[in-house]
Order: sequence, then C-alpha cells, then structure tokens
Amino acid sequence: MQWTARQFTITFPRPMLVMGIVNVTPDSFYDGGRYFGVEAAVRHALDLVAEGADILDIGGESTRPGAEPVPEEEERRRVLPVIEALAARVKIPLSIDTVKPAVARAAIGAGASIINDIAANRAEPEMWEVAAATGAGYVAMHMQGTPATMQQHPEYQDVVAEVGRFFEDVLGRLQQAGVRPEQTVLDVGIGFGKTVEHNLQLLAALRQFKRWGRPLLLGVSRKSFIGKLLGAEPPERLPGSLACACWAAMQGVEIIRAHDVRATVHAVRMTEALMARQLA
Repeated sequence: MQWTARQFTITFPRPMLVMGIVNVTPDSFYDGGRYFGVEAAVRHALDLVAEGADILDIGGESTRPGAEPVPEEEERRRVLPVIEALAARVKIPLSIDTVKPAVARAAIGAGASIINDIAANRAEPEMWEVAAATGAGYVAMHMQGTPATMQQHPEYQDVVAEVGRFFEDVLGRLQQAGVRPEQTVLDVGIGFGKTVEHNLQLLAALRQFKRWGRPLLLGVSRKSFIGKLLGAEPPERLPGSLACACWAAMQGVEIIRAHDVRATVHAVRMTEALMARQLA
C-alpha cells in the first residue's frame, strides 16, 4: 500500500508515522496559544522534527468543541508564513489542517503537501478538487456536525457502522472529484461529534476500518474523552494518550497525530518491537 502526497510517496507497511501538531492559534485546548506567532510556531515545529516527527500538521483555526470559525484571510495570515519557513528548512511532509479550500490551495503553494480535512463530511466538492488538481495527500475525517455544534448531542444507532458507511461514501465522492485512492488517508475522528462511549467503540474497532486498503490516521492526543474517563485535565492526559497510541499501533494504524512527539515515538517504537518479537 502506498500513500502519495505531491512529491512524497510513503510505502506501507513501515513503522508508524508520527504527525506532530503545530497549532498557530490563540485558543488551542491544550497549548493555549503558546505557539501563536510565526517565530514561536517555527521553533516549536523544528523541535518536533528533532524529536522524531515524520509529518508536521500546521493549523490556524482551533477545532476544539465549541470553537468558532476564523476568517479566511486571518487563517492564511497565521499559517502561510509558517509553512513557507518550514518548507525551506525541513525535508518531511507538511500538512495543512484546514476546512477552507482557498487556504488549502494557498498552503500547498507555500510548500504543504497534505490536506488534513476535518470537514470531509461536506457536500460540495471544492476541497476535493484542490486535492485532485495539486496531487496533495488528503486526510478524510469523520465528524458529526461542526466544531461549534459537534459535542452538543452526538447520537448514533451504531457508531462503527455509521463511520464505515461515511468512509464508503466519501471515497466514492473523492474518486468522482478526481482524487486518486492512493492520495487518501482515513480518520475516524475521535472526539468530533462523539461521546466517550462512541470513542471507545471506535478505538476497539479500528481494524474494521482497514478494509478499504487505505492508511488510517488517529488523533487522540490529550483529548477530552481521556480526561472524562480518567478524571484528568489536559496537562495530565499524556499517559492516556500514549496508551491509545500503543493500542493503535497494535491495531495496524499507520499514522498517529500527537502533541508529545518524543514520548509518542518512544511508546510506539517499543510497542512495535514487542509485536515483532511476538510474531517471530
């Protein structure tokens, strides 16, 4: 299985990829604007590369529950200088975390090679047309509602089956828009319109989402379901995040999105080493 993202081609199976999170926002649920500003964001991103990040995911609009949209021009102002600076200094893929097609197109022009789209539940094809025209890698994430509404009353008859039907539908729509299957990665959208129980059911069923033969990306880092389950605030959620990352590695997930890159790399590499000995 291969994933193509513009000039990058990644072949699986291989050790799990770790996607480092670079929030260029003043209201991130975890870092709370610590890296809001070009210099701080670039410095943080370079630190994540030194810690072992395989991909950097740069976002200029918070997607925490209840977050309000950011105007397009402000989002561009936040992320484009960071992407331009990093594209000149690192050799790994850069991802733009955005729901806006114009921001995605501009970010690719600045040096990004992946679109991380939490709004793959959209009806209109414009974002997919950007991916098709540029050859960018495309992460299709499941979300019920929008960040502003997603945690108000999330309801499913069968969350695993419904996320599966979403993937079936969106993969067909992507192909109709000209996005090649090898460009696409799937993300079940932990915390995006799900209760704690929904999230746990999806984590338990991760292997079911491999039937399309596409890489899976999982974002669980320091999320609120860990806090609700363990009674932990965001600064205390690293152990729970690492447990989920190790579980994901055991279930065959190819990409893990993380705030704490070094700790995540160490945890999943240890898990992979043990799995390899078990299979030998």
